[in-house]
This record gives sequence, structure tokens and C-alpha cells, in this order.
Amino acid sequence: MNSNKASEKEKEAIEKYLFQFTNLEKSYHLLPGIKNTESIAGIFGLETDEYEKLKDLFRENAKKAALELLKDDEVIDWLDELPFSNDDVIVALGDSSTDDQQGWFEIFQHILNITVPEAQFTFVNSGISNNTTTDSLRRMNRDVLAHEPDWVIVSLGTFDVQRLHFAPGRTLVPLSETWENLATIEDAIATVTENPPIWITPVPVIPELLENMELFEFGLESTDLAQVREVITGRKGYNVDPLGRRMGNPPEAWYYLSDGLNPSISGHLNTVKELLRSLATAKVKE
Repeated sequence: MNSNKASEKEKEAIEKYLFQFTNLEKSYHLLPGIKNTESIAGIFGLETDEYEKLKDLFRENAKKAALELLKDDEVIDWLDELPFSNDDVIVALGDSSTDDQQGWFEIFQHILNITVPEAQFTFVNSGISNNTTTDSLRRMNRDVLAHEPDWVIVSLGTFDVQRLHFAPGRTLVPLSETWENLATIEDAIATVTENPPIWITPVPVIPELLENMELFEFGLESTDLAQVREVITGRKGYNVDPLGRRMGNPPEAWYYLSDGLNPSISGHLNTVKELLRSLATAKVKE
């Protein structure tokens, strides 16, 4: 039994927000005991059964979201046009929206597994919360190239443009460095697959919600995010939602969690829909 159980208030924060973005095995893969469920549950102040129930809940939420999306006739039509082969390895490189245990990549996996049951897809979620393009580039070999992917979906850029509260005059990662990082990621992908990268642009945020989030010590500005989208849409490959309007224009609150930054399940569904649309109908940029 865990002697350092989370308080009810802490448990509420863990269950409703923190847990779904905290996949410790990705950041601390060499830590002894990282695959021991009881040990990891203890870090969260949870009993093992509480930990496993949360994991199951997020998996079920993602599957239900996929089934909901499959009620859309337009989506069904797109599925016939997807460029994948049945034994493809598909890797997602991203930040918290990718790392989310009920996020767009988890929903996307369910979509393909449900509709192509005979396929032997391998899905690798290489999203780590709060990653910048610099962070992701540093782990590119281990978390992407080592899997010898056929397809790589890249969803990065949001955390590059953090403006820290004590230094609001600059973004955390200069735009020129973001450009160079993405170019290097693109070149690295080309060493393992002839298939083009799939780029998902960062969405706008809702500033008034973000400002009220005590966990964050940064702000995000729409103009900075727009510049990152411009950089991404200049890259070769598939470009998903180049204008960043999949959460509404202006963005609508119910597509986000209470932080105004991370998507709700409804928001993730919008991302999956735009991803499928782009893969099925968009012209690949050479």
C-alpha cells in the first residue's frame, strides 16, 4: 500500500489534468523500475488499481472518440485514399498534444485499427510534453530513427514560442532556430524513408485561460504561433491545417482543456479529421 497517497485535491488534479500528459517511461526510459506499475503509481501518489483504471479510462476515451469520428461519411470516404501500406511503422514526434494519452495520435491509431483490421501497423508515440523542436531534435535518433519508420508525423512548435514571464521580450527558441531544427528533422526523416513527412501545425491558444493556469510560467502569442505555422507550411511533405483554424476561427473554448492550450477530446477529433483530410486529398509539397 502506498504510504504517500495523494490528497483528494491532488488526486483530482492528477486525474483531470496532469496524468494524461505524464508518461515517465519516455523521459526516463533507463530508470530502474520504470516498467514497474506499482512504482510508477507510487510516484503519482496512487494505488496500483487507481493508476491502471486511469490508463484504461484514457484508452477507452480515445477509442470512443474514434468510433464517433467514424460516423462521419466524409471521414469514411477519406479512409479509402490514405497512403499507408498494411505493415507500415508510423511514428509521431511531438509535444503534449501528441503525448496526451487520449490525444489525436491515440485516436488516429484506433481509427486505422478499426477500419483496417487485417493490417499490421506499428504505432510509436514519441510525443513528450512541453518539448520544443530543440528537445525533439536531441532525441530524434532514439525516438524516431531507431524505429525505422515508414511514416513520421511531426507536431511541434508551440513550446518554441513560449515567452517566459521574467523575459517576455523574446521567444524561448528563436524562429530561425525553429526553422533550422525542422529542416534537420526533415533531413533525418529522409534517411530512413522515402515517404514525405507529415507536418501538423500548432493551433492558437486562448490567452485568458492560459494566464489563469498556475502551472505555467509562460505566455504564448498568436503572432508567434502564426510565424511557426508559416515555417512549417514551407516544408516538403503533407501540411495539416496550415492556417491553424481547426479549433475555430477564432478558437472556441470547448475545443480546449481549462488551460486554453491543450486540446480537449473534441479538439483532438478536429486534428484527426484534418489529418485524414490532408492525407486523402491534399497535394504533397515537393
